[in-house]
Amino acid sequence: MDTTLPISLALILLAFTCGSLPFSFWAGKLFLGLDVRQYGDGNPGAANVFRSGNKLVGLLVLMLDVSKAAAPVGLAYFNLHVRGTAMFLIAIAPILGHVFSPFLGFKGGKAVAAALGVWIGLTIWKVSLPAALMTVIGIALFTPPGWSVMLALAGILVILLTWLPDPLLLWVWLAETIILTWTHRLDLRSGLHLRPWLVRHFQRKRD
Repeated sequence: MDTTLPISLALILLAFTCGSLPFSFWAGKLFLGLDVRQYGDGNPGAANVFRSGNKLVGLLVLMLDVSKAAAPVGLAYFNLHVRGTAMFLIAIAPILGHVFSPFLGFKGGKAVAAALGVWIGLTIWKVSLPAALMTVIGIALFTPPGWSVMLALAGILVILLTWLPDPLLLWVWLAETIILTWTHRLDLRSGLHLRPWLVRHFQRKRD
């Protein structure tokens, strides 16, 4: 069904607000008594909660960061059947909320988990599951981690073009790619490198 402009604006605001909730920062303060921005790359996100040494809290934050994007996007797409420009803006809003969280002075995280949540909200498992698998494979093979995100985005594009060639999904992919390229710009500038274990493997092969 078509939604009215006020409802569309309300859904965009809801999606942005959900995305802006800094669960990693709050969980770090509540459960660990620390600021997770003091770890890793200095960004608020599940990865730095894991780096702080508490995998259970890290897993909780990861699930919350994925859910805060999946819930409003899924509500709009599957329950309210929003489409077109309004749905595009709703899908991008949680990612922008995470990157520019007003709860953290508009200095948020890299939005990888939120981006994954958006694909859950739009396609359930069809895009999100392959994207998660490719991210894990990329992390295992390459460094810095930003390149694993690029691998996942490339895989998502292949899936969309061959299986789900919906213009809405392609526009969401393009916007996500621009945002995630910007949030991972420092990783990407440092170049793509193989993990040490893989380098050692190839060295043994040559020897």
